[in-house]
Amino acid sequence: MFDIIFPPLHREGYRMLAIAVIITMLLILINKILGIIGFVLTIWVYYFFRDPERYPINDDSFLVSPADGVVSLIANVRGPKELNMENTEYQRVSVFMNVFNCHVNRVPVTGKIDEIFYKPGKFIDASLDKASEDNERNLIKYSNNSGKTFAIVQIAGLIARRIVCEVKEGQNLNQGDRIGIIRFGSRVDLYFESDYKLLVKQGQTVVAGESLLAKI
Repeated sequence: MFDIIFPPLHREGYRMLAIAVIITMLLILINKILGIIGFVLTIWVYYFFRDPERYPINDDSFLVSPADGVVSLIANVRGPKELNMENTEYQRVSVFMNVFNCHVNRVPVTGKIDEIFYKPGKFIDASLDKASEDNERNLIKYSNNSGKTFAIVQIAGLIARRIVCEVKEGQNLNQGDRIGIIRFGSRVDLYFESDYKLLVKQGQTVVAGESLLAKI
């Protein structure tokens, strides 16, 4: 129960939380109402950077969601050219995270990081389809133990200004393991091969590391 009310904090959140606490203390000295506003914002900072434990299905025939949020887009598209995947058509599920969602991202299936490519870009609304081409993003090429290839793309949004990638090329990961965090509103795209059966629909709410997106 304690971990539900006070979930662990992601390491990216400690500095931001300290800044919020200091600002709140200064606001209290100026005005009580401002202090209350600062206190509410401090609570929001804490919950934004929360990093709760997740319990994946641990079944490689399923793909779990890479992010908390809402399935904003579903499409059949060419793979990211930055990862040399443009010659193959993939299913793409986009999960949009608002500022109240947990922003820690996770891998959909057990496997290995093949390649990581960071691309600077714009900061337009991440819920728009063109964000996958125009926005700042971090692209991860990933393969499972059966040799299937995936792409996980962390996309900065309108407010987001920092994508944190916590994995490296050649690293082995288990289903649901953390790969990083995006600060303040963003999106994650998951590209997977066409022989997977889609299990979600547009507008559905999903939970990173637990919700089932597709099945082989």
